[in-house]
Amino acid sequence: MKSGARAAAAIEILEDIDARNRPAGQALRDWGQSHRFAGSGDRAAIGNLVYDAMRQKSSLAWRMGDDSPRAAVIGTLHWMWGLKQEDIALQFDGLTHSPMTLTETEIDSLANDNLNAAPVWVKGDYPEWLHDSMVNQFGDQASAEGAAQATRAPVDMRVNLLKADRAKVLKALERFHAEECVISPDGVRINVSNAAGRAPAISAESSYNKGWYELQDEGSQTAVLLAGAAPGMQVADICAGAGGKTLALASLMKNRGQVHAHDVDRHRLKKIHDRLRRAGTRNIQVIDPGEGALEHLSDRMDIVLVDAPCTGSGTWRRHPDAKWRLREGAMPVRISEQIEALDMAVSLVKLGGKIVYVTCSIFDEENSQQVKSFLERHTNFAPGKLDAASVAKIAERRGVEASTIESEIQLTPLTDSTDGFFVACMTRVS
Repeated sequence: MKSGARAAAAIEILEDIDARNRPAGQALRDWGQSHRFAGSGDRAAIGNLVYDAMRQKSSLAWRMGDDSPRAAVIGTLHWMWGLKQEDIALQFDGLTHSPMTLTETEIDSLANDNLNAAPVWVKGDYPEWLHDSMVNQFGDQASAEGAAQATRAPVDMRVNLLKADRAKVLKALERFHAEECVISPDGVRINVSNAAGRAPAISAESSYNKGWYELQDEGSQTAVLLAGAAPGMQVADICAGAGGKTLALASLMKNRGQVHAHDVDRHRLKKIHDRLRRAGTRNIQVIDPGEGALEHLSDRMDIVLVDAPCTGSGTWRRHPDAKWRLREGAMPVRISEQIEALDMAVSLVKLGGKIVYVTCSIFDEENSQQVKSFLERHTNFAPGKLDAASVAKIAERRGVEASTIESEIQLTPLTDSTDGFFVACMTRVS
């Protein structure tokens, strides 16, 4: 496909997303199935255009003076992909399969960037209704934090210490220019290209299928490291889902002790079994949901990891359409589910053990406020301490004293070059 046809396809898909208010991934899959002539390079380029247009949907509309999908694609090509107006005009030539020629208004918009006059939520590319939450969390850095969430995320992997080490994985992925992550000692990162370039198909690599590593953002890896799990411990991951953090715990524990993986949703646990086999884990017990499923763990756990349901606002780099589909009623529902998950963990923790609360959210309502509320409800718990070595790594990266980070931390793309993760520790004291 020519570049103009790719641009036209991206416009068509964005129109479909707007009209049907559905995930971008579904719209892209449906388009691909009905346009089988499009090669893998075409689909990758079109997907990049769609996702980049959604990453900066608000600021592109402001700059273009137009919130249409056509304007978003034109703006993406110019401000995000670096094409000049005359290069865009070659794609928008009005010929078969290409969009209609640029209008005078569109040409003027490309020449006169007016983003400096935009409101904070437009500069930060987040919904206006979330502005109070963003400012509450980040103050005058709200637009900068939002803008960092509106960039592409790298491909991060966690080395499976049961089968490999970081040097071995870096060698296997050398042709992708893989490099060490800064915070996670077991993390490997591949920086993605801009514009139409394809992200590497890491899951197709033989090293992946041998179980040497798992795809996992460095923020998620760091959340597990901050929990401080060690060989021989009894650990419960009660919101295990597909098992990403469960596998990381088993790797840190070197297959010694036990990790009890549970989720109230049976469907979320479906993928965990194949991942456990590939990773070579032997100390993970999968506990299916059901009444009384966790009773046998009462007062036994050194650590209970509560990777709670949340708005997912910390993963907007990877799921840019999600921030525009998020509705005001969603946060109260997630907060209710977080309370339920935290309270479910209480009876499992032994004296001196701890609950480690994790969300992939950047909103205080789902994070620090939940911790404060939990400690008020459960006076036999007190703020605990996160893993000292991991805290020291984060503090060094930020250029602050480790003593400023004790019982909780908020990771973000701007400050830590990770997805947005919140981690807090509460220790049982009586």
